[in-house]
Amino acid sequence: MSRYLGLFVAEASEHLEALGRDLVALEGTPAAETVDSLFRHAHSVKGMAASMGLEPIAQLAHRVEDLVDIARRVPGALGRERVDLLLTTTDAMLALVRGTGEGNPPAPQPELLARLSEAVVALTGEQPRPTKVARVDPLARPASPSLSASKFEIRFRILPAAQSPGPRAFLVYKKLTGLGTVSQLRPPLEDLRAGAIPDGRVALVLETDGGLDPVRTALGLVPEVELISAEPVMEAPAGPPAPAPGPVEASRTVRVRTELLDDFLEMAGELLLATARLRDIGRRFPEHERPALEEGVDRLHSLVKDLHGKVMGARMTPVAVVTDQLPRAARDLARKRGKDVEVSVTGAEIEIDRAILDAIAEPLLHVLRNAVDHGIEAPEARVGAGKPPRGRLRISVRRTRERVVIELEDDGRGMDPEKLRDAAVARGKLSPEAAARLSTREVLLLACLPGVSTATDVDDVSGRGVGMDAVKRSVESLGGALELDSQPGRGTRVTLRLPLTVAVVQLLLVRAGGEVLGLPITKVLGAVELPESALQRSPSVDFLTYGQQLVPAHDLARLLELPPGPPPRARPWVVMESEDGTVALGVEALLGQEEAVLKALSRPLDRVAGLAGVTILGNGRPVFILDVPRLLA
Repeated sequence: MSRYLGLFVAEASEHLEALGRDLVALEGTPAAETVDSLFRHAHSVKGMAASMGLEPIAQLAHRVEDLVDIARRVPGALGRERVDLLLTTTDAMLALVRGTGEGNPPAPQPELLARLSEAVVALTGEQPRPTKVARVDPLARPASPSLSASKFEIRFRILPAAQSPGPRAFLVYKKLTGLGTVSQLRPPLEDLRAGAIPDGRVALVLETDGGLDPVRTALGLVPEVELISAEPVMEAPAGPPAPAPGPVEASRTVRVRTELLDDFLEMAGELLLATARLRDIGRRFPEHERPALEEGVDRLHSLVKDLHGKVMGARMTPVAVVTDQLPRAARDLARKRGKDVEVSVTGAEIEIDRAILDAIAEPLLHVLRNAVDHGIEAPEARVGAGKPPRGRLRISVRRTRERVVIELEDDGRGMDPEKLRDAAVARGKLSPEAAARLSTREVLLLACLPGVSTATDVDDVSGRGVGMDAVKRSVESLGGALELDSQPGRGTRVTLRLPLTVAVVQLLLVRAGGEVLGLPITKVLGAVELPESALQRSPSVDFLTYGQQLVPAHDLARLLELPPGPPPRARPWVVMESEDGTVALGVEALLGQEEAVLKALSRPLDRVAGLAGVTILGNGRPVFILDVPRLLA
């Protein structure tokens, strides 16, 4: 059993998490497809638990399956109270599964089983059948194969005139995986993704409880796709015992602990630094010995960079890993507050570095709790304001060139800028004169100052004015930025702009105040060399002309409080993108480009505004990497 325990815990956890998401979705928008998905997940958990001899888990899954099976025949059978019961059961099963993985045998749950049985009796008038659990060898083969009414061989083709055949075929594949278990895919999934589909034809075997009608519907939803055939799979009749199975093709996937990937990425990063060091040492060799050495170092660097990129790719994770948990969290808090909230999520399939995803999980949860607790009004208040009783919370994810943008937007009461301004002044964060000079956008960001809150109630969830401060710091520590937009009575939008990865960055090296510093090259628009006399002076900030626009100009050494060098006749100005527009930074010299492995800062340097991290150059010299938006904030 221990041989398969890790696999059971991982797969059963995935099914149970999906079961919880489906239950929340069913409560918001009942749909037959969601009920079918619930049944498949419960059935899978029951079968896996039974095969492992874990009777308490199998019994609970069987009762869930009974209730969901009734809901397939009786629309509306799963009302709010029964969804609550099923969510409680799902949480209990998930705790038992994870406890099993930690070496704790699952304990019987007689009270929960009794509540589930009562629900079944209330709907059918009959006692549910007892769960029979027999330990099964996970590798055992059926003794008497027969016709499997739930297994079909599906063949379809992408029409010759269709554009993007690969994405169309992959979309069909994803829709069919939502109906059941797909196997024997031809051509393989990698070829589908790449669009390598001979004659546009695809074949697969689908095991499903829903019959062929959902299959035909799924294919009909994808334009320029034609169903060729869908036939039941006829397995061999019973006969003499089958000979021992021969070699089978190994699985194309394997589960890897994220900690192992992190270690692997760290080692690949160190290899990149080592090759940079080798290149620097090579410059000291005699001229006639350099070509062979440089060729070897270039080849080594290319291989290590490719290895590093592949490890980074393996660590990229869909944002859904975090956002899938948010609708349930919003539902539970809304119920606790006597509110009704509908959560929609779009773009959750976009991938981001797992390290960033782990770091933003708690901040996203806090923003969501704030929206439900303080943004969304109670149903009667919403009706009085001319809104539907159910609040709406929209979570969207999109990708730009170098960023992932996550937005959480509610249609609640919004924030009052004047109240925030008054709260900041009352708590001594700003003088009345400074507060009066702030723009609306700047006033809204006062909600991210420690202790500044307009909430009237303080509880175990929010209202102390410390949460948004932590959210902003977490986002900025990743090299990201947080934005707030709100209109009283109409709602609030919180935007998180995050880098795709924090591992490797391309830098422009500059000298300022006698120090070598790194600027992220993805933010650099260009550089100009201008004398000081070319600047347009003003009391608050200087400007220079770049192209057809005036750009704020700042001396980088002065921003960092470094000793300025001797005033040159002309100096380089690096023009960069910032969250508030375009800026120019005056430096002493441009030193070239460098590919760098970003290292996190430890205390107390991690608290210094404007520092995104540190890297080691090929000559062994540490260089700070600047976060320009925070430096200018």
